[in-house]
Amino acid sequence: MTATSERRPIVLGIDAMDRGPLSAAWAADEAARRDLPLRLIHVIPPRFRDPRGYDESFHAELWRTGRRLVEKAAFLARGRHPDLEVSSDVVDGHASHVLIEESKHAELVVLGSRGLSRLEEVLSAHSVTAPVSSRAACPVVVVREPEHVTQDPPYVVVGVDGSRSSATAVDCAFDLASWRGAGLRALWVWQPLPFLPVDEDAAFQRLRGELYEATVGRADRYPEVELTHEVVRGHPVEELAKASAHALAVVVGRRGHGGFTGMWLGSVPHGLLHRTHCPAVIVPPDIR
Repeated sequence: MTATSERRPIVLGIDAMDRGPLSAAWAADEAARRDLPLRLIHVIPPRFRDPRGYDESFHAELWRTGRRLVEKAAFLARGRHPDLEVSSDVVDGHASHVLIEESKHAELVVLGSRGLSRLEEVLSAHSVTAPVSSRAACPVVVVREPEHVTQDPPYVVVGVDGSRSSATAVDCAFDLASWRGAGLRALWVWQPLPFLPVDEDAAFQRLRGELYEATVGRADRYPEVELTHEVVRGHPVEELAKASAHALAVVVGRRGHGGFTGMWLGSVPHGLLHRTHCPAVIVPPDIR
């Protein structure tokens, strides 16, 4: 994460098809918590050429709708935090491209959820969460469910697999937990290859050592964050989704050791976008 003294904003992408105000509330709370500005953006499709002139009236209506959406989100944010610095904008373009560009100057990009399935998201020309999560320069928070604040003590979950992206996710998760006065649950999910004989006790011991190694040093920088380590056997998406049931957030790196080389977004974060029971935080390997 960048230093808060730089005043990089929390950017919230406003979507007309978002299923509720959860993302706006989360973004406003996070901006207030970090004493950062909140920037609200709604993107409308670029003008198209129509000799009959229909595009101007259609574009104007889209712009008016966009203004209503960002004003509603701004009203909600200021209602929760009257002193919050809020700016808003309605811009032409492709939503994913605009938000990826915004991420270069943001602390976080926050998105809501349309409730699309993984297949619908892949096939939809208007999908935003997957392309932005896969290309943003800063962490992307997808808010499809609220934080679970009733758990005592509260905690953040971070998925660890030893990859470079995972290491950045650990840093981000410590930061997130620190801001919330929460603990951190570091989880390594082991999925052994089928039909391959393995000494499970030895494997678990080795992975516990790697998990401790992946988090070493951070505890000194965040002494207030209570850290726990856990190695479990299973499918990473299933186990991390299960762990998210009582968490404030689940944090994962954009690309782990699984999946295919060349994929921008790994299979685990992609799966979690549709399975978590709390906000999901997707972290790039290098945060600008």
